[in-house]
Amino acid sequence: SSTLRFVEPESFRTIRRISVHDGHRRIARLNELEYVNGRIYANVWRSDFVVCISPQDGRVLNWIDLRKLWAGAQRNQEQVLNGIAYDPDNDRLFVTGKNWPKLYEIRVK
Repeated sequence: SSTLRFVEPESFRTIRRISVHDGHRRIARLNELEYVNGRIYANVWRSDFVVCISPQDGRVLNWIDLRKLWAGAQRNQEQVLNGIAYDPDNDRLFVTGKNWPKLYEIRVK
């Protein structure tokens, strides 16, 4: 989906929704969300890209290109980028994918 829902954690009631967009283009297939320093990072399903999203208005602030981590020609169709985790103590992100042999540490400036 290109829509993010913010929910009240106790009742799961939707508080608000935002549509994620880069200019006029909606960004769909958002997956694996991680909240980092006031921004939302999301993997774009079946791609090697992560988007950094403004939680205020859904605007894409930047794209992170991870195509060079594990070349697509070496993978099968199911081995897609699919994991983001944040380590706040060391201000770093970890990324991996379905059936990937490695976990990668990345730093975003």
